[in-house]
Amino acid sequence: SRGMAIVGTVSGTTISFGTAVAFSTAGDNGIREVALSFDPNTANKFVIAYKDGDTGNYGTAVVGTLSGTTPSFGTPVVYNSAGTIMLDVEYDLNTANKCMMVYRDYGNSHRGTAIIGTVSGTSISFGSAVAYTTGEANYNSIAPDPNNADKYVISYSDNGNSNYSTSLVATVSTTTPSFGTPVVSV
Repeated sequence: SRGMAIVGTVSGTTISFGTAVAFSTAGDNGIREVALSFDPNTANKFVIAYKDGDTGNYGTAVVGTLSGTTPSFGTPVVYNSAGTIMLDVEYDLNTANKCMMVYRDYGNSHRGTAIIGTVSGTSISFGSAVAYTTGEANYNSIAPDPNNADKYVISYSDNGNSNYSTSLVATVSTTTPSFGTPVVSV
């Protein structure tokens, strides 16, 4: 039940694959809800975020590096020491080595929560987690602003408001996100 990564190489309408490599050492409870984002500012660097079933579904992230068709990984780091589901991760398109994770935090009343990761080599460290909802948030997703550094849009299903699709703007100051007013989109 380990988390695995494999590199695909596309030629025309054909894809071929390298060797699958484990990015975790999880046992029977396994890895679930994997999200991946490549650093657009650093070639061959990416982050994988996932929930680790062997640690109570803790939110965990690991830095990956590609060499040809072979990925290698740093040491996984826990960013949320509680149940973590409905997660996503995206790099800032305009700031090297910075990414944001969003997730539903079982340790904080199931609130939608964001945290900033900073990558250095094959290591990742995190700022403080900040909730962007006061109630339960489902299906959290994130998109970086391609024209403005340190800006993202977070979208989610707001359980406290009839599960309406809701979005808000996140602004990052160093490693701390802050949020605009949520707006119902549907």
